Amino acid sequence: MIDLCNPVAVTQKLIRCPSLTPDQAGGVEIVADFLKQLDFAIEFVPFDLAPGPAAQNLYARLGRTEPVLCFAGHTDVVPPGHEADWRHAPFAGVIDDGVLFGRGVADMKGGIAAFISAIARLRQQGFAFPGSLSMVITGDEEGPAINGTRQMVPWMIERGESFDACIVGEPVSIERLGDILKIGARGSLTGTLVVEGIQGHVGYAHRARNPVHPMVKMLADLVAEPLDAGSALFEPSSIQITTVDVGNPTSNVIPARATATFNIRFNDCHEKDSLEKEVRQRLDQTNYPYHLSVVVPSERFATTPGRLTDIIDGAIRDEFGYHTTMTTGGGTSDARFLKDIGPVVELGLVGTTMHQIDERVAVADLEQLTRLYATIIQRFFSPEIAKKS
Repeated sequence: MIDLCNPVAVTQKLIRCPSLTPDQAGGVEIVADFLKQLDFAIEFVPFDLAPGPAAQNLYARLGRTEPVLCFAGHTDVVPPGHEADWRHAPFAGVIDDGVLFGRGVADMKGGIAAFISAIARLRQQGFAFPGSLSMVITGDEEGPAINGTRQMVPWMIERGESFDACIVGEPVSIERLGDILKIGARGSLTGTLVVEGIQGHVGYAHRARNPVHPMVKMLADLVAEPLDAGSALFEPSSIQITTVDVGNPTSNVIPARATATFNIRFNDCHEKDSLEKEVRQRLDQTNYPYHLSVVVPSERFATTPGRLTDIIDGAIRDEFGYHTTMTTGGGTSDARFLKDIGPVVELGLVGTTMHQIDERVAVADLEQLTRLYATIIQRFFSPEIAKKS
C-alpha cells in the first residue's frame, strides 16, 4: 500500500505506468484508486469521438457543497525517444542523487501526485473542508486533445458540475517553484498558404511560372511588421513561419506549387476575423493570387487577477518567501477548455526537462509543491487566511 502522504511514492507509481498518448495504459485508473482511498466519489467518463483516439477521463469530487476548488491534469505522456539514451529507464521511476527520473515526472505526473499528497496530509491533520474539492484527470492532452478535457467541460456543464477556481498542474515554473503563475494564454491561429505556378525546366523559364518567388515575397511581407506591442495581460503577438515546401527533389525543375505554414500566437488586441483580415492584407501586397486556409485551435483567454491569484501569491510568499510573476506566455494547456467554467490558472513544477531525454525533477521540489498545494487549499477554504494575502 502506497503512503498517499508521500508525493515521491505516488509519483513513482504513476511513472511506472507507461501511459504513452493516446494509450494511457491505466494511468487514469491509478489516480482514481488513490482518490477512492481519500473518499472521493469517482466517475469514469470515456469519449470516442472522431477524428481523435478514444480516451479515458476521470471526474472525482470530495463533498457536495460550495465553494469548489478544482485540480486538473493529465496522465498521458509523450514518447520517451531512444530509451538507450536515458540515464535511467524512462518508466522505472529511479531516484539518483536526490533527483527522480522518468517520462512524465514533470509533465505532469509529479503535479498530480503533489496535489493528491496535499489532500492526504490535510485529511490526516483533520482539516475541515468547508466546501468541495474536485479533480478532472484526462488521458488525452499530449495528443490531439479531442476526447479529453475538451469533451469533459461540456459534460460537466450539462451535469451542473462547476468550480469557483481551478488549478492546472502544468510545469510552468521556470527556475524555482512558484516563480511563474500562468493566468491565461494567447490564442493560436495556423495558416496554410498555397501559391500555384507552372512547372517547367529552369533552362526554359519563360515557359514556366515559378511560385517560389512570389511566396518568398509574401512571407517577407507577412513578418515584416509586428502585429502589436502587447497589452496589460499579454505579451506581443508572434508570427512564426513553420514550414515551406515545394516538393522538389531536383535543382533543374521549376516547381508547380509552393506551400507554407505559419502560426500566430495572438493576444487580446485581436479576434480571429480581424487577425485573418490583417494577414490577407499583408499577403495581398505582393499582388499575386494565392489560397489561404486558416484554423484557430485555441482562442486567447486570461483570468483576471483577483482572489484566486491573491491566494496563490500569498501561499507562495508564505512557503518560499517571494512573490510569483503572472504571465500569459508560453504554450497552451487544457486550461483553454476549463476557462469556460470558471477562473483557471496553471501552477506546477519546474518544467525545464519536460518532453526531454532524462526528464527529471528534484525530490525536494515534489515535497515543496505538496506543501504549497496544501497551503493554497487551506487559504482557499479559510477566508480569514485568504484576506491576509
